[in-house]
Amino acid sequence: MIVIASGNGIVGIRQAVDILRRGGSALDAVEAGVRLVESNPDDHSVGYSGYPNLLGQVELDASIMDGTTLAAGAVGALHGYEHAISVARKVMEELPHCFLVGEGAARFAKEMGFEQRDLLTDEARRVYEQILSEKAPEVYGQRAGYLDSIRRFVRITADPEKPNETVNFIARDAAGNLACAVSTSGWAWKYPGRLGDSPVIGAGNYADTRYGAAACTGRGEMAIRCATARSVVLYLKMGLELEAAGREAFGDLEALVDPFAGSMNAVVMTADGRHAAFSNQPDATYVHMTPDDAEPVETARIHVPPAHGAGQ
Repeated sequence: MIVIASGNGIVGIRQAVDILRRGGSALDAVEAGVRLVESNPDDHSVGYSGYPNLLGQVELDASIMDGTTLAAGAVGALHGYEHAISVARKVMEELPHCFLVGEGAARFAKEMGFEQRDLLTDEARRVYEQILSEKAPEVYGQRAGYLDSIRRFVRITADPEKPNETVNFIARDAAGNLACAVSTSGWAWKYPGRLGDSPVIGAGNYADTRYGAAACTGRGEMAIRCATARSVVLYLKMGLELEAAGREAFGDLEALVDPFAGSMNAVVMTADGRHAAFSNQPDATYVHMTPDDAEPVETARIHVPPAHGAGQ
């Protein structure tokens, strides 16, 4: 039994491991771990207190996948509900669909009895208004608030050097089942309705108990275009060793022509519970924990620096 997570998952990993310790499922563990991150007001990249889009609205994306059945659920551009990961799980369990977005996702959350909450905190609003005051005049002029200006604003506020964070959890339970969960408030100041890789099965999240699981953080558009999470698992299926599979998937990113290319990270677990994490940024870390560990362990990610192509 083991749980791995992106670095910001440290606030939820103990709870996730405790569920495994008590005989709970990998699905229960990853959901519980993510929920604590979604409620963390100090994390502006996930759930409550997430940074808003360009209209000042917090939009959440999340997905969850059962590696044994390959069932998956996801929500995107969800407004007003803190625990996007739990709404995503309900999509997986209660509907014949995999993915709900926008007003439909919010309608479904209400039907499932989730509590509504204003997700924009005073601190997130302050930072948003500061960015708006610094960047908006050169784009908006007298047209502040119009969407035809916002599309220009999203380009000048894009910062490839600033990590676009998310939370990832992967767990393996006592029965050997794998599950994976991802949640985010997305790219700060994004164009309204933008979806990154986090809710996209195969891009930011993929689990197959037979071979392994992977989840991504960073510039989601890169993972979408290369189906990065699924690629890692596919390379494991093809027989590549853990590190080789991650390096191969990151090598795929080199084909991208992307002027906004930035941070890309992945956590990976094999079918037998071995794990590693990868990043194109130096000095990145992830956390992992087993029922035998007294505290989470922080470990360096394997650095896979961009060689050429991406961003050109």
